[in-house]
Amino acid sequence: MSYDLAVWHTERRLSDHDAGALYIQLCDSNVDGVSDHPAIQAFYDELVVLHPEIDDIPEDRIDDHDYCPWSIAFDRSPGHIIMSCVWPKAEYCCSLILGMAQKYGLATFDPQSGKIVYPDDACDVNVRRKPWWKIW
Repeated sequence: MSYDLAVWHTERRLSDHDAGALYIQLCDSNVDGVSDHPAIQAFYDELVVLHPEIDDIPEDRIDDHDYCPWSIAFDRSPGHIIMSCVWPKAEYCCSLILGMAQKYGLATFDPQSGKIVYPDDACDVNVRRKPWWKIW
């Protein structure tokens, strides 16, 4: 089981519903709804320095989830990145990705909860960081 998050750039703010529809499009390799943006590459470059993609790690570090928390390779374009992490690293990855997306001015979509967070949602980010499976 994995925990998925998407980071993207669009020309306009999306509702949670519209973000869910865009996520489905992206999963189907349709990138028409996102806009190419240099912040996506900058986000990616910083992220893989911290945690390399699963296809880029040495064989002896495959099970080292502190080094590489990803369960599969990223799905990405110049306008988006979809990341899947192993379940035990979900809370850490969610916090990391939300913080980095805010730094780069990108939206983050959590398909598990169906919620989108924008960088200017700063007052709401801490509330939304609580994983959807935690009810307390």
